[in-house]
Amino acid sequence: MSDPLAQPLRLPCGAVLGNRLCKAAMTEGLGDPRLRATARHERLYEAWSEGGAGLLVTGNVMVDHRVLERPGNVAIDPGFAPSVDAEARARLRAWAAAGTRAGNALWMQVSHAGRQSPRYVTRQPVGPSDVQLDLLGNYARPRALREDEILALVKRFAQVAVIARETGFTGVQVHGAHGYLLSSFLSPVTNRRTDAWGGPLENRARFLLEVVHAVRKAVGADFPVSVKLNSDDFRKGGFSHADCLGVVQLLNGEGIDLLEISGGNYEQPRLLGVTGRDDDAVQVRASTRVREAYFLDYAAAIRRVATMPLMVTGGFRTRAGMEAALASGDTDVIGIGRPFCTHPDVARRLLAGEIDELPAFEHQLHLRPRGRLSPASPWLAAKMVNVLGAQGWYYHQMERLADGRPIQPRRGMVRSFARYWWNDLTRAAALRR
Repeated sequence: MSDPLAQPLRLPCGAVLGNRLCKAAMTEGLGDPRLRATARHERLYEAWSEGGAGLLVTGNVMVDHRVLERPGNVAIDPGFAPSVDAEARARLRAWAAAGTRAGNALWMQVSHAGRQSPRYVTRQPVGPSDVQLDLLGNYARPRALREDEILALVKRFAQVAVIARETGFTGVQVHGAHGYLLSSFLSPVTNRRTDAWGGPLENRARFLLEVVHAVRKAVGADFPVSVKLNSDDFRKGGFSHADCLGVVQLLNGEGIDLLEISGGNYEQPRLLGVTGRDDDAVQVRASTRVREAYFLDYAAAIRRVATMPLMVTGGFRTRAGMEAALASGDTDVIGIGRPFCTHPDVARRLLAGEIDELPAFEHQLHLRPRGRLSPASPWLAAKMVNVLGAQGWYYHQMERLADGRPIQPRRGMVRSFARYWWNDLTRAAALRR
């Protein structure tokens, strides 16, 4: 009997993914102070390429050098010459060559942080409206974009996609999820505009649709274009699952090759399996909360309206869970993130039948397993320390892989939390020099 995980997938554009496993996008933080790719990207992505996944998606590559998701982002911004000159492009080519060494696909995720850019990185974030991200005082009030700026950014996304193709990446993914700029336009909570870019869903989705259309036109019909979309923001009054279904129907006519389904944002980080402020959260069914894959229930409804292939990311840890998801028809590709930070060869080992379960260190990364200091704490500060501490732990392991060193599975979460903040603050200071 053939292995469903090993089956190739032909995309609408004609490109073929070698199997159904994807290393999903994870922010790397490995760029230099001029926002360029480095040798650390090459080492990390070569390890992932040789790790067996049919598709690798990069972390955020930013289209605006002034508004970063975090220090260490790679940016491609024609308004910032060091990010697009000959040296920057040579570094992108080296990254792409390393990341496709084993013959897999490597797609560049193109993104704009919008209002989710920390104070120590961006003094003036931007968004659809001036709705501030209220998260421990770490984010400044955004300035609402003018229409001419929105149109310029549509063009910018397309320019970056062309550079991705020219430098050897085999596809692009437009990041329309997790509360970043395109995602924030979709939400009634953060988009309070009264012009053609706000109000009804069709207007709130206009920015995303214009970007996707421009990217497709710029790269041609034979180059994979993906979109990452929230199944739900999980915020009261925010981008809902019904809104998601409406946007999917709008995207059906845009020539999308793969729609990745995720969910949540900085205020409600469901993508990490965590709930943010309780008074702001949309409750989900108990059966959904205990599922191995966080967003698979939502993908089932999306499957009924989507005409493009789907990928679900978040929570997959067992072969049985992955095979069941593929057999259901609710997803075509399995997105995996954190296990690749500790074991870059998990896809190869799954496909070879060496393992049936992926490492899940996240279950031990917390201040306390239960109570007021746990990830389920009623205190937002405690929740965020747990979330950021776990993130910091995985960032540390990723950086060790990028340096060609073994991981440190016994490293403590609190120490990782401190190092994460210190590294980002140090890198932010280097950006300002």
